[in-house]
Amino acid sequence: MSESCSGNCSSCGETCASRDPKSLLAPANAKSSIKKVIAVVSGKGGVGKSTVTSMLAASMQKLGYQTAILDADITGPSIPKAFGLHEQAVGDGEGIFPEESAGGVRVMSINLLLPNETDPVVWRGPVINGAVKQFWTDVVWGEVDYMFVDMPPGTGDVMLTVLQSLPVDGVVLVTSPQSLVSMIVAKAVNMTRIMNVPIAGIIENFSYFACPDCGKRHEIFGKSGLEELAQEYDLPVLARLPIDPQTAAAFDDGRIEDADLSAIMPAAEQLLKL
Repeated sequence: MSESCSGNCSSCGETCASRDPKSLLAPANAKSSIKKVIAVVSGKGGVGKSTVTSMLAASMQKLGYQTAILDADITGPSIPKAFGLHEQAVGDGEGIFPEESAGGVRVMSINLLLPNETDPVVWRGPVINGAVKQFWTDVVWGEVDYMFVDMPPGTGDVMLTVLQSLPVDGVVLVTSPQSLVSMIVAKAVNMTRIMNVPIAGIIENFSYFACPDCGKRHEIFGKSGLEELAQEYDLPVLARLPIDPQTAAAFDDGRIEDADLSAIMPAAEQLLKL
C-alpha cells in the first residue's frame, strides 16, 4: 500500500491484504524505545485536540509513566506553548533530542526547530509527511512508556502517514457537542478502521460549563449526542471535559501540567489497558 492508496485495490492491481502491514513501518531511532503509541485525532479543527493531547500526556506522566508527545501538526504546532517550551532543540550525530517539560514530558515539534517560533511553515504535503516521519526516526526519544501523537485536523496526508509509518496502538477521537461533529467523526472512524488501527475511544471536549456559583451544568454548545454516537460505532466514551477558563489559561501560559486534570484522568487510566 502506498501513501497515495485510494483504498480501491483494483486501481493499481496490488494485493495489499497479502502484505505484512509491519513492512510499511518506519524504524524508530536506534536510541529510542517506545512501548505504546497513541494518536489523538479530530475530524475537524476547533475542538481542542491539542489541549486534550497535552492533558493526556500530563496525566499519564503524573501516573508515573514516562510520556512523550510527537507534534504531527506541522503547520499549526501548539504543543510547545502548552508546556512552556521555547528553546530550540539540539542534536548530535545520533539524532535530535526532544525538549523536556518541567514535569518530564518529552516533546518534539517543528516550533522547536525553527529560528523563530512565529515563522510559518510553507511546505507542500510530501515535505510535511517527511518531517513527521523524521520526528519518529531521527529523534532520540529514549525510554518512553506512552507517546501521544498530536495530529492535524482532518483525515489527510499526515494521518495516513502516521497510521502507516508509526506502530500506532490506538486512536483517541476528540469531539465536541455539535451536530456537525457526528458526520466528521464518522469519517475519522471509517478511515481508522480502513487502516486496521484500533480506536481506544472518544473524548468529548467543551461538553458543559459548570457554574462556579451554583454548580449547575450548562450545555453551552447544545445537547450532546455522544452516547448515540458511541453506541453507533461501538466505541467507549473515555471522558467528557468541561469548558474551563482556568485550563485554557494554563495552556496559554505554558502551565498545562498545573491545570486541573481530574476530568481527563479516567481517560488516561483507560489507555493503560491498551
